[in-house]
Amino acid sequence: MELLHAHCAGLDVHKKTVVACVRHHMPDGTATREVRTFATITQGLIDLAEWLGAEGCTCVGMESTGIYWKPVWHIVSGGDFELILANAQHVKNVPGRKTDVIDAAWLADLVAHGLIRGSFVPDGETQVMRSLLRTRKQLVRERTSHVQRIQKTLEDANVKLDSVISDVLGVSGRKMLRAVIAGETDPGRLASLAGPGIRATPAELREALRGRIMPHHRFLLDEHLHHIDQLDAFVERIDQQVEARIEPFCTAVEQLISIPGIAELSARGIVAEIGIDMSRFPTERNFVSWIGLCPALDESAGKRRSNKMRKGAAWLRTTLIQCAKAASSAKGTYFQALFHRIRGRRGGKKAIGAVAASMATTIYHMLKDGTFFQDLGPDHFTKRNKGGQTRRLVARLQSLGYDVQITPLPA
Repeated sequence: MELLHAHCAGLDVHKKTVVACVRHHMPDGTATREVRTFATITQGLIDLAEWLGAEGCTCVGMESTGIYWKPVWHIVSGGDFELILANAQHVKNVPGRKTDVIDAAWLADLVAHGLIRGSFVPDGETQVMRSLLRTRKQLVRERTSHVQRIQKTLEDANVKLDSVISDVLGVSGRKMLRAVIAGETDPGRLASLAGPGIRATPAELREALRGRIMPHHRFLLDEHLHHIDQLDAFVERIDQQVEARIEPFCTAVEQLISIPGIAELSARGIVAEIGIDMSRFPTERNFVSWIGLCPALDESAGKRRSNKMRKGAAWLRTTLIQCAKAASSAKGTYFQALFHRIRGRRGGKKAIGAVAASMATTIYHMLKDGTFFQDLGPDHFTKRNKGGQTRRLVARLQSLGYDVQITPLPA
C-alpha cells in the first residue's frame, strides 16, 4: 500500500483525555510508534500540539467525537501540520480489538496511507454563526413545545380556545389566558376580550371558553407563559448577536433570498451551515451528497437493496426540506413544476426531496459563481422535451377516439 505521510499521528479524543499515537516510517521499511496521553484542559492540548510539532508530524488525524473534538481542533489546528477531522463511522477498527491505544494507532496507520477523508470544518466566523442560529432553532422548538403544553392544559380543562382562534398566543389569546390565570371563569367576560380580527362569533367564543378550570390549570398556564416570554427574550438577544455578525455574509444571504421558498432567516441558517466558500466541495454532487439529499448506495449481487436518503448534514437538510415545501407552493416557478412532475410518479415525499436537492444544486452554483437566481420557468420540462410532450398529447387524444394530424405553425 502506498505511503503518503512518513511522519504522522492519530488522536483518539475523549472528554478528559486525548490518546495520541505518533507514527514514523523508517528507511528500512519498518514503522515505529510512540503513544502518549494528554489531558483535554488547555495546557494539556498546548503540550499535545508542541509534542506533535517536535516529532515532525506532517499530518494528524482525529475523530469527530461528539462535541469533544472542537476544543482539540481549535488549539491543535494552529500547528505546522495538516489536521484532518474524520467521520467516526468511516474509520472503525476491526471489531473485538478496541482500546484507546489501538484506536490511536489505527488512525495513525490510516493517515499514513491516505485512507481518511476529511470532514468539512467551517471557518471561525461561520462556526460562530452556526452556533448562534442552531441555538435559536432549538429555542424556537422549545417554545413550540410550551405552546403545545398550553393547548393540552386547556383541553384538560375543557376549554376549546384553539378551536375558535388561530393563534392561542396572539393578542386576543393572551388576554384571555391572562384573565383565566387571574381567576376569571365567566365565559361572557372572557369572550369580550376578543379583538376585531377573531372570526368566531361571540356565541361560539362563549361556548368554547366554558370549561372546568381548576387551580392547577391556572398554575400550569402561568408557568408556560412565563417560559415562553423568557424564550422570546432569549431569541431576540440571539437575533441581535446575529445581526452584529452578519456583515461578511450579507451578499450570500441576498443571493439566497432570491430563490423561491427561502426567506431571510432560512438564508442565514443555510449560510451558517456551509459558509460562503464553495471550493471545499469539488462538484455540486459532492455538495448534495454531503447534505444527505441523494439516495444511499446500497447494492449487493447486482441488486439495489435501499434507496433511502443517506445520512448527512441534518441541520442543513431540515432547513432545505422546509424551504422545498415552500418553493413547491410558489406558483409559476420551476420548483413547483419539478414537484408536480415527480409527485405523480414517486409521491409527495420523494418530490419534496428532489426539490430540496435541486435547490441545493442551485445554491452551490450561485455561491460559487456569485450570481442571483434565474428561474427556468414552469414550462422548462415541456420546452426541454417538446417532442415527447407532443407524442403524449397525441396519444391521449387518440385514446379518446380522435384522429389527430399535427401541422407546425410557421415560424
